[in-house]
Amino acid sequence: MVRIAVDCMGGDHGPAVTLPACQAFLRAHPQAELVLVGTPEALAPARGWARCSLVPASEVVTMDDPVEVALRRKKDSSMRVAISQLKAVGEQTPALAHACVSAGNTGALMAVARYVLKTLDGIDRPAIAYGIPNQRDHHTVMLDLGANVDCTAEHLLQFAVMGAALASAMAPGKEPSVGLLNIGEEAIKGSETIKRAAELLRKAAADGHLNFHGNVEGNDIFKGTTDVVVCDGFVGNVVLKASEGLAGMLAAFIRQEFTRSPFTKAAALVALPVLNHFKARVDHRRHNGAALLGLRGLVFKSHGSADAFAFEQALVRAYDAARNRLLDRVHDRILETLQALPAGDDGSDPAAQAA
Repeated sequence: MVRIAVDCMGGDHGPAVTLPACQAFLRAHPQAELVLVGTPEALAPARGWARCSLVPASEVVTMDDPVEVALRRKKDSSMRVAISQLKAVGEQTPALAHACVSAGNTGALMAVARYVLKTLDGIDRPAIAYGIPNQRDHHTVMLDLGANVDCTAEHLLQFAVMGAALASAMAPGKEPSVGLLNIGEEAIKGSETIKRAAELLRKAAADGHLNFHGNVEGNDIFKGTTDVVVCDGFVGNVVLKASEGLAGMLAAFIRQEFTRSPFTKAAALVALPVLNHFKARVDHRRHNGAALLGLRGLVFKSHGSADAFAFEQALVRAYDAARNRLLDRVHDRILETLQALPAGDDGSDPAAQAA
């Protein structure tokens, strides 16, 4: 059984979305169990559900709560209690859940998860990773998507290692290619941080730790030029939201073509199978659920405005990750390439710490 802890209070809609999504997920996944976390009143409709346990929490982290409030004042929030289900109590008591899903405040989720679970050896900052559909009928793993606005070159190198580990776990047997997002492919372009990151990535590639492709541009994300694209959280979040907006615009365009005229309606009907396939490919709801990489536990972030269908997809991603031992595989890959990482934020050698 794969057990997933769910922050039922997070997101724009809370239990109105999370509970129906959980119910649909349980019906479709008989090998899964859920640990629902929230206020007793909100969880009341779930009493008596099979393969489901309820854990009370007296507080809720709102979407506009500052990180300090979520971390220091709301110690019994549904978000924190749900993440705590991933933490083992000593060697004798294993963790109560294998993964956690929340649609709550991104900054708060990252801060609380980092505080409760801690980061893997050699990783200074966790990052949000997400697979964006590309023209090759696959996904381009992109990180960071909003957890770290200001990044050093060393952080970008760590993101590359984590992204490659995730892509390798998703497609075993292949050495993922890594691209550094820039305003041009030429090595002379970009900020000083980007140039320095490119130097570190080239060195890691020369040492055999990464398959570094070089600089890539925004259109390469959707072309699938590389398996992984690395950037800071500010740029990554803008790219993600822009792609979601484009997908929504295309879906609206398809609907409009059915109402313009008899001719366009007939043409649209002929092309309907292709249009529906394309709509499904770019529908961000079907790809909901981003992994928080670098933590000592599997945490997945659902979009805050997700509906029940989208939140169910985030649960599916967490379930698949736990079932396929994603955390162990990413951790093993990071350990293998740890010597490629420079000193951490505190000036210490991460390889020495792991040893």
